[in-house]
Amino acid sequence: MDVKDLRIALFSGNYNYVRDGANRALNSLVGYLLRQGAQVRVYSPTVAEPAFPPTGDLIGLPSFAVPGRGEYRIPTGLSRKVRRDLKAFKPNIVHISSPDPGAHRAVSWARDRDLPVLASVHTHFETYFRYYNLSFLEPVMVAILRRLYRRCDALVAPSESFAQVLREQRMNYDISIWSRGIDREVFNPGRRDMAWRRAQGIADDEVVIGFLGRLVMEKGLDVFSDTIDALKRRDVPHRVLVVGDGPAREWFERRLPGAIFTGFQGGTDLARAVAGMEVLFNPSETETFGNVTLEAMACAVPALGARATGSASIIHHGVTGFLCEPGAVTDFSNCLETYVRDPALRALHAQAAEREARRYEWDPINQAVVDAYLRLIAAKKR
Repeated sequence: MDVKDLRIALFSGNYNYVRDGANRALNSLVGYLLRQGAQVRVYSPTVAEPAFPPTGDLIGLPSFAVPGRGEYRIPTGLSRKVRRDLKAFKPNIVHISSPDPGAHRAVSWARDRDLPVLASVHTHFETYFRYYNLSFLEPVMVAILRRLYRRCDALVAPSESFAQVLREQRMNYDISIWSRGIDREVFNPGRRDMAWRRAQGIADDEVVIGFLGRLVMEKGLDVFSDTIDALKRRDVPHRVLVVGDGPAREWFERRLPGAIFTGFQGGTDLARAVAGMEVLFNPSETETFGNVTLEAMACAVPALGARATGSASIIHHGVTGFLCEPGAVTDFSNCLETYVRDPALRALHAQAAEREARRYEWDPINQAVVDAYLRLIAAKKR
């Protein structure tokens, strides 16, 4: 059996209605599969005005908006229409990519038909409760996730550091790596545009500390703003550039008076904004890979991140950036001050970061998922 024989039913909680790293990876995967001759059907909630056009055939799942986070939707299960579509499509493998009720129903549907199931794990969901005063629910979520993932034949994780967490949580015994890639045509050092920086009110000699991502509390916005406060108390000269949007934007703007907020940026506009930074500061503990870190590195921007899943697998401490313990505001501010006051070190790390980013090419990365599909189908036949 080869890739042209694959018929993949892919289930997603968010394939294209809100842009994030997980659904960009899924769309890249589907594009690669289609180019290789595989057949793919994608099942996900849909909205009237999605963030971007879907790659491949998209079938809507019944869903409801997440309370308090209405931009996201939760699939509730498999409607009769979806079940008819699945029956007609006749997949030989099912791929789930979010631990929602729709995924649970999809796994049951596959098991009833003795089809292999691969789960890609994109988010450290259980840690989100820490940012909404609901930490007591973490063990419950871990148990729910374990029940789902141990019903799957295998998992793929975006980084070795996150895969190790999943192994320690006993989520599954077959866990391999599906990393993330970068589009070098879009993200590269040539995107740096001094005229754009000046238009934002940034002087040519100012050191820009950037934040990139959705503005939600689980991205470490509190740690970022506390660290910037520490720099101000030390009279460390800098400017803050925030690229992204989200429900916590108003809170973040209040905490960072004087910061430049660009709002959402995409494509080459995003690359231009990232390349306009001197350093990316990503304090998030919830990342499973850290697409934003890789995008910055590809633009020759060194990164400062938390020594946690995701960043720890991308940033080479003291070579392409710095890693600090999660929440360590003093350590984060020390590293940022070093970057501000030592332009030679900043340039050295920038060059190393750009070289490291060249290793992340999408096609060989996506081939790892194809290999997993073929292996699971062969094992099921045996």
